[in-house]
Amino acid sequence: MLEVPSGGTRRDRVASPEEAEQLLAALPLGDRALWATALYAGLRRGELFALGWEDVDFEGGVVRVRRSWDVKARVTLEPKTRAGRRTVPLASTLRAHLREHKLYTARRSGLVFGTDGVKPPDPDAVSQRALRCWTKAKPMPLTPIGLHECRHTFASLSVTITFDRYGHLMPGNEEQAAGLLDVYLEASTAARPQG
Repeated sequence: MLEVPSGGTRRDRVASPEEAEQLLAALPLGDRALWATALYAGLRRGELFALGWEDVDFEGGVVRVRRSWDVKARVTLEPKTRAGRRTVPLASTLRAHLREHKLYTARRSGLVFGTDGVKPPDPDAVSQRALRCWTKAKPMPLTPIGLHECRHTFASLSVTITFDRYGHLMPGNEEQAAGLLDVYLEASTAARPQG
């Protein structure tokens, strides 16, 4: 029997659809959309913090990734590679979180996340608030997840890898990919025991 070495690195955590719902529900309203975008669109931390409302296309059903926020240099950067610029399907559950966030913040332009639409959120504050909420969740604490791990969750839930590789071959692919993710998430929710 062939044994493949593990490489000595830890496995990144992936949340199930049910767990993702619980994690989001435990957060304050002002933080839910950011974490939902990480979980259901797979954006990197810098991409989340540079996301503008002009990048969220509710009509077209996509989120356009066009830039990233460099936390250390405190500047917005253009993607380094062509792959850094992409379009991500907008699943209905994420659409709902983003619409709720838009109403909550009363902003129609500027940055999606942050306190004023101009300055990105503080990454440490975002993570610390989430950690406090998840460890104090009732009836029992939730296992925390990091923004990077949310990206792994998205990859495990979606067809993004196939979409990125072959999506250009199929017209209307964004809507189809979002629909497939919606069907999977709805089936996971329906399959769990009610009680």
